[in-house]
Amino acid sequence: MSMVANLLYEKRFGPYYTEPVIAGLDPKTFQPFICSLDLIGCPMVTDDFVVSGTCAEQMYGMCESLWEPDMDPEHLFETISQAMLNAVDRDAVSGMGVVVHVM
Repeated sequence: MSMVANLLYEKRFGPYYTEPVIAGLDPKTFQPFICSLDLIGCPMVTDDFVVSGTCAEQMYGMCESLWEPDMDPEHLFETISQAMLNAVDRDAVSGMGVVVHVM
């Protein structure tokens, strides 16, 4: 995460127009880790979910209402799919289509 944050901060006056999401396992505890970074590299670390992109405002409300701790993969897939499709329907800039991968 630090490397990506430093790269984004270095280009803050001519930023890369991206909001990366970093997911993986913490190397010390092997617990799941997820965070997102804004255009200038400021991280938002959370324990449950992150949203990113042009439709982030629309997705926060949907994700907060649908997300529950310890969801099974099928329920998680359905929740992510519904949140993404509803956000894309409400934001014309976000594009068309969604691909969801649950590991």
